[in-house]
Amino acid sequence: MDSVNSHKVGLVVGGTVAIIHVVWSLLVLLGIAKLYLDWIFGLHFLNLQYSINPFAFWNALVLVIVTGVIGYIVGYIFGRVWNLAHRASHGQ
Repeated sequence: MDSVNSHKVGLVVGGTVAIIHVVWSLLVLLGIAKLYLDWIFGLHFLNLQYSINPFAFWNALVLVIVTGVIGYIVGYIFGRVWNLAHRASHGQ
């Protein structure tokens, strides 16, 4: 495989992580986040006592932005490492 565009990889990873957290925020807003987590924890043989805080728009916005930025950084670094490994494996 050829080298990748690190910026595009960052956008894809950051965008994907941000979308996942938008979905999470919607689950909290709709009041079904606990049902979802109970199901996921059950699949992992876990039974935890926890609570979900009420939906807060600004918290949700910050969550999406921060996770999107971190996802971009991780994707960008992954792209750079991929390209370095690709060059090293081809003796360039």
